[in-house]
Amino acid sequence: MDEVSRFGGRVTSRDGTAVAYERYGDGGGPPLVLVGGAPGADGRVLAGLLARRLPVVAYGRREHGDAGREVEDLAAVLAAAGPGAAVHGTGTGGALALAAAAAGLPVGPVSVYEPPCSGAALVRVSARVLVVDGGSSPAETRRAARELAAALPRARHRTLTGQTHEVAPHVLAPVLAEFLAEELLLEGVLPEGRRDGEPF
Repeated sequence: MDEVSRFGGRVTSRDGTAVAYERYGDGGGPPLVLVGGAPGADGRVLAGLLARRLPVVAYGRREHGDAGREVEDLAAVLAAAGPGAAVHGTGTGGALALAAAAAGLPVGPVSVYEPPCSGAALVRVSARVLVVDGGSSPAETRRAARELAAALPRARHRTLTGQTHEVAPHVLAPVLAEFLAEELLLEGVLPEGRRDGEPF
């Protein structure tokens, strides 16, 4: 497989905290910002898979900080990523992505994988959202994902057969790529004729 380009950078959050990020891929179009499920979570495999289709930005969450500070960190990363950036969050990263959208951050489409119960004001999330769960996750987790999708104004739900909370990146990546391609087509950002199997 061909290597994807990667370079790192830093942004400064509102409280002066430095936030490190890595940008993968050099394709055109709006990037996808990955929000890890925990501070220090490694999303390199997922980023590398997705970067073959679109630019991806992954960043390091702060070790200790309240939700408001983390939203400010994500705001700084989104500003560096560029206009129209989509956001994907896994686990608590999904809750953070929804909180950011509810706070009015300029996000494109949002996807989340099995976030815990979100404290975000969900009715204020105007972005289109894909809520994903694993078919082998506990029934309570899958039910929560369906209820979350129903509570969001512009959301849909999808279950990945055989997956648990530790979702396989090679299973999740094409689902995210398909969702983003559809949303970019709807927004007129992705030219007609480009489909999931083709580079963005």
